[in-house]
Amino acid sequence: MAQSVWGYDSDNGPERWHENYPLAKGDKQSPIEINSKDVQHDSSLAAWHASYDPGAAKTILNNGRTCRVVFDDTFDRSVLRGGPLTGAYRLRQLHIHWGSSDDHGSEHVIDGVKYAAELHMVHWNPKHGNFAGALKQPDGVAVVGIFLKVGKNPKPEMKRILEEIENIKTKGKEAPFQHFDPSILFPKSRDYWTYHGSFTTPPCEECITWILLREPIEVSSDQMAKLRSLSKNDENEPASPLVDNWRPPQPLKGRIVKASFK
Repeated sequence: MAQSVWGYDSDNGPERWHENYPLAKGDKQSPIEINSKDVQHDSSLAAWHASYDPGAAKTILNNGRTCRVVFDDTFDRSVLRGGPLTGAYRLRQLHIHWGSSDDHGSEHVIDGVKYAAELHMVHWNPKHGNFAGALKQPDGVAVVGIFLKVGKNPKPEMKRILEEIENIKTKGKEAPFQHFDPSILFPKSRDYWTYHGSFTTPPCEECITWILLREPIEVSSDQMAKLRSLSKNDENEPASPLVDNWRPPQPLKGRIVKASFK
């Protein structure tokens, strides 16, 4: 398996990532399955707050593995603070993981439940200088994870991202994506689980404080189908649907998951 071509197929998928990225077999890997009975309520966990500048949104792209929205992170214009974090973390990008049908696609699993998709908002700690530096530190990155479930009353929040899908159908396509406030993607409840883990894509660096929101947001089946219309190939290759870009749960290895709620 060539270094640059990890993916989600049987020949280069999660089962084989460790061949090129040994960290994938580390002790603090993500995602995980969360079992309510093993979670510890931590009354000292504070509320988290995001103050996002809609002007920080820059582009949306299809990199052949996910759909990603990129933000300007050259200064503290869109930040996440509070919760389990010390200091302010800058928003860098958000991206989505989804399945080939509505009954699976999330990376984290809650009491055996899989959601249709999972959205990750990736923030980094500027005290480490730059994003590359933050990747090397245990407190370098904070990711807010939001579950998407298919329901009758789709929320309009995802609409803006999905409207752009037409413009980034194939791998390598990028389109301007301006004036977007990602905080509209948050559910009403701020309840969360938190634990220390890793990126769910190679090299799987173990630098992430996860803030996993308990309440999912709702999307329609049509909206999910739109995500699945993306292609993981570039435009001069036959279209191959970008689906099942999720990593299965990894061993907990003694880590404790804490909850901000009872």
